[in-house]
Amino acid sequence: MKQQIAVLGAGPMGLAAAYQLACDGHRPVLFEADDRVGGMAAAFDFSGLWIERYYHFHCLSDRDFLDLLAELGLAEKMRWVETKMGYWHRGKVQSWGDPLALLRFEGLGLIAKFRYGLHALACTRRTDWRKLDGLEATRWIRDWVGAEAFEILWRKLFDYKFYDYAETLSAAWIWSRIRRIGLSRAGLFRERLGYLEGGSETLLQALKAEIERKGGVVRLKTPATQVRVEGGAVKGVEAGGAFHPFGKVISTVPLPYVAQLMPGLPEDILAKFRAVRNIAVVCVIAKLKKRVTGNFWLNTNDPDMDIPGLVEYSNLRPLPRAVVYAPFYMPGAHPKFAEPDAAFTDKVRRYLKKINPALADDDFIDIRASRYRFAQPVCGPNFLETLPPFALPVKGLWVADTSYYYPEDRGISESTAFGRKMARRAAAA
Repeated sequence: MKQQIAVLGAGPMGLAAAYQLACDGHRPVLFEADDRVGGMAAAFDFSGLWIERYYHFHCLSDRDFLDLLAELGLAEKMRWVETKMGYWHRGKVQSWGDPLALLRFEGLGLIAKFRYGLHALACTRRTDWRKLDGLEATRWIRDWVGAEAFEILWRKLFDYKFYDYAETLSAAWIWSRIRRIGLSRAGLFRERLGYLEGGSETLLQALKAEIERKGGVVRLKTPATQVRVEGGAVKGVEAGGAFHPFGKVISTVPLPYVAQLMPGLPEDILAKFRAVRNIAVVCVIAKLKKRVTGNFWLNTNDPDMDIPGLVEYSNLRPLPRAVVYAPFYMPGAHPKFAEPDAAFTDKVRRYLKKINPALADDDFIDIRASRYRFAQPVCGPNFLETLPPFALPVKGLWVADTSYYYPEDRGISESTAFGRKMARRAAAA
């Protein structure tokens, strides 16, 4: 039986949910507050270059993403590149990411190097994360690699991404990040990452086109303001100044919005959504006449740089000019998040010129800053136990965001797979 089902949020998860519903013969109606689809994967016009506001890359292990590309006829647009990692430490760019680079790394003792390498290998080979679920990440890593390697290689990565939350994270969540990169290797000394021709926009627009071709509706610039719940059941959605009756709703908006959006939920459920903590991001993107380094990813350990690293995206995806992302993570309530864009762009100019002294002011073609208030859920030990089930105890209502595929980190592959899963459950209920 054909059903009309509302989907809230047109990021990768919401698009995938609506796409699955349309493929299964239903009529999804997708509501999105922005003027474009994509959420954190959405693109913008960067001085003539259409590119994501926030960087994305793909790993060899992203099977759900690759299967979706094949289904949409986009598999031939996937490209794999051997990339390099670096580490800015002791005032120089050092090679990173393979056993030889670890052995040559300056500023770390031999025992610390051995323990670090052993931990990375163990993470790649581990397949069951549940024994790590109840462990706190910094303690777990310190126990493995020792105090020296933790302070030099890990401390600032935690501190400059999570601030006061740095010592409240799940070891399982950190493990999944290490393992994902570890599995995206073509050999012990060869890292291979992927990009989609045209960027994420290629996938996003293909999903939107298929939704509409199969009879679904995508309503941009139409933010949902309330999901009406009465008598333990969904009645519809208030959006764009009007009420739209629906018997089923799938929400993929960030969890911190849920309590405001769905005030009719039971109080114990609302309390769990309110308790979810998130990290914000101010992501600076710079376009330059020359590249900064030869690395795709550059970790940083510098007392004068308040970022965990840089992503030189043009060292993955060939572009007419060098493009670098510099993410500043912080809690949304931190005073730094309220600083003007210029405070962040000025820092990035200074950081890039410090890393590559050959860069001059006129090498910067353009530089912008984008902000996202709920960029990263803070996943503590036993994180899933703190969340309500995504099939809520309300008839016709399913709610999730990137938090729900813990211990995996935010990713297009994981988001689209979970969105399709929710759609199937909703349609079958």
